[in-house]
Amino acid sequence: MSEVVFDELIGQLEALLTGDRRQEYVEHLMRTSTTLGAGLKSVRLAMRTHTWPTSSTQTSGRLTFARAVQQCNALTEAEGFHALHDWDGIADHVNPEIIPVDVLDFVRRLRGTEPPNAAALSILIDYYAFHILTLLALRVWDTADPDAALGRVGMLLALLQGPGGSGQPFVADPETLLLIATSHYEPDERGYHSLLGQVRELSPARQLAVALGHASSMGAHLRFGFLATYARSTDAMREDNVADYPWLHYAADVVLREYERRCAGTGEQPAAAVLAEALLGSLTADTSSLVDSAEFRERLTACATDLAPLFESLAPDSESYSPLSLFFNFSHNLLKGTVVDAILRGDSWTVSYSDLLMGAAGGSSALPSRQALALTLMGYARRHPQRIRGQLMPVIVYDPAVGRAAHQATLLRLADADVF
Repeated sequence: MSEVVFDELIGQLEALLTGDRRQEYVEHLMRTSTTLGAGLKSVRLAMRTHTWPTSSTQTSGRLTFARAVQQCNALTEAEGFHALHDWDGIADHVNPEIIPVDVLDFVRRLRGTEPPNAAALSILIDYYAFHILTLLALRVWDTADPDAALGRVGMLLALLQGPGGSGQPFVADPETLLLIATSHYEPDERGYHSLLGQVRELSPARQLAVALGHASSMGAHLRFGFLATYARSTDAMREDNVADYPWLHYAADVVLREYERRCAGTGEQPAAAVLAEALLGSLTADTSSLVDSAEFRERLTACATDLAPLFESLAPDSESYSPLSLFFNFSHNLLKGTVVDAILRGDSWTVSYSDLLMGAAGGSSALPSRQALALTLMGYARRHPQRIRGQLMPVIVYDPAVGRAAHQATLLRLADADVF
């Protein structure tokens, strides 16, 4: 039954994303709404009921996702993930509204009385569709062929980010949807172990895509934890991140294996510099945890001649964007902040979450734009700090000086372990 529901939701979402349906709906809202708040009210109803118009007149029918979304979401929550809902750390519970509705309500409080804005409405609609895709990515194992199912999700991701939408990019590939879907705080962490076992069943190419995203994001996430949450206590960080460390080790192992293939002349894509950057990102999370494995250390040492100059070249500076300068608590907060800023400005960014995980070797946006977004997100986080260890702190930081310190500490630890 779950595969039938997956197919049903795939088909329904494809109908919404194909052609000009989203643009026609936004045009309708612009004609009929006296304020942005009025337009947002209609979008909010569509989000909460998972029901969208199929024409600009809204009289010829509806696309109703409710049954399929509710069934997929119930299965996902039973496995331990709240892909559609954020965690309220102050109230200590899962928010009742889905994340796109939470963002919409925030925008409505700030800008509801202003004139309607087509870009804001369009980005919000796409943000909703993006979250349905994250849910679908977690349900590909309900099908007989998860690889093929993830490919179908990828096709919808391309439609979402194609010419029929807002122009706001979210992630580069369907594998990164898994990362965003599971990057919330979860009081029950059992799902992470099960999901990692399922990911290991994917094709090598898909596992590499998963690993590249997780290597860089785990690095940024745990670098933040080490400095902010755990007051530079590695023991405390390891004890409190039992679910994260298997993913860190898995990602570093897969990326290193691909780098080994390239050194042997059997690898094709991505470029060696992309692999080196992701691998270094994973090592900055907790170098000792990785190199304390004799097998991993020996393999890393065997590649040292090639890797050492690449690692050295990745030292952050203040002139160009580096993912090593980026520290954050949860990946989805970066994406949410990007979306909120784009909506409030009425103009989409050209930078995806995936771009923020890469420097000059990869990504599809200009480095100055990535740096501008990272600084914007840090500015927002500073204006809305969270209480950590009794102190108010931003949960997104972009700081090249701190990035250089993490880079240097990692290389020193590798030298101490006789890797380089």
